Amino acid sequence: MNAQRILQMAAKPVARRLSAPSPLVAHVTPWLAIVLASCVPLWPVIASAPVMPPFGYLMLLAWRQLRPGLLPVWAGAVLGLFDDMVSGQPMGSAITLWSITMLALDIIEARFPWRNFMAEWVVAAMMIAVYIAAGVGIADAAGGAVPVLVTGPQIVLSVLVYPLAGRLVATLDRWRLKRYRVVG
Repeated sequence: MNAQRILQMAAKPVARRLSAPSPLVAHVTPWLAIVLASCVPLWPVIASAPVMPPFGYLMLLAWRQLRPGLLPVWAGAVLGLFDDMVSGQPMGSAITLWSITMLALDIIEARFPWRNFMAEWVVAAMMIAVYIAAGVGIADAAGGAVPVLVTGPQIVLSVLVYPLAGRLVATLDRWRLKRYRVVG
């Protein structure tokens, strides 16, 4: 009995030291991934029409659909503000549209808690199409002159790229929750 108790006591510190996910990495990764994805359209791409998908928005959708409770609902406003600053859209357009997206995804999550990949993709496709069309509408109202039909290829490309964004988010999520050895 005494030897068994000694073994149990010796095992407790080992179990406490094994490993745990880093809280800093776990909390910062989704925010940083969305911010960096919002910066992707700054790369020099020469095109006569808008073809670059809104990568920041795709990452926001993917994180929200993969981990529904990870980002708070107000995160759409903060991340949208950053996207507005780097995208060149009228200030407030991404803040409004990303916030509406977060609220809509929250409602969809409450209404349909169990979904499959195809349902997630259909929801994302509708959100992407509405986001791009509304972005064009807001830009046109602010003085732009882009016909909505010109954004058709951008919508199609964004919908087709969304599963890759989801795969990237899943990879980042696995890395985010990777266990690190705790010393001490």
